[in-house]
Amino acid sequence: MSKFESYTLFSGGAQGAESEFGQLAEQYGLAEVNYTFEGHKIERTRGIRVLTNEELIRKDVSLTYVSKLLSRKFTNAEKMRKVLQTIMHQVESSHQVFVVGTIQEDGTVKGGTGWGAEFAKICNKDLFVFGQVKNGWFKWESGQWEPVTAPVISEMHFTGTGTRFLEDNGRKAIADLFARSFK
Repeated sequence: MSKFESYTLFSGGAQGAESEFGQLAEQYGLAEVNYTFEGHKIERTRGIRVLTNEELIRKDVSLTYVSKLLSRKFTNAEKMRKVLQTIMHQVESSHQVFVVGTIQEDGTVKGGTGWGAEFAKICNKDLFVFGQVKNGWFKWESGQWEPVTAPVISEMHFTGTGTRFLEDNGRKAIADLFARSFK
């Protein structure tokens, strides 16, 4: 029985940052919910929540809008739409959002992960990004990224997401985040 069991990580269980968030949540005794959809391959098997087609449709988003927002083209439209819909479920379920990835010059986060960050901005969630290239944490504050030294998970419902290409500094940033938050 963990004294942190009332905390819940909402994620997608994918390879990289999401899997790392999940492993640490399990290690610290937190609950874990990994949103996915039928036929989607993920690494985490704990706390899987397979979304129904109706639940996915409720979070439908224009790929044209997301592509324009992130300055990115999505190839496998059907699968990508479902991935973006699961990300919306993750963000909506939480009060804080932690992302590991790359903050681009235009202020968006690189890749599909960027949609999680943008949706968190739209929903006015506390949003933190660990930039692997910049090797530091940033908080979205008053319409811009502000460097922060040591964010903590202070909300019982939080999202942990990010790049599939997790580097050593990103892995350490997640480990340190959990260590600071759940001493």
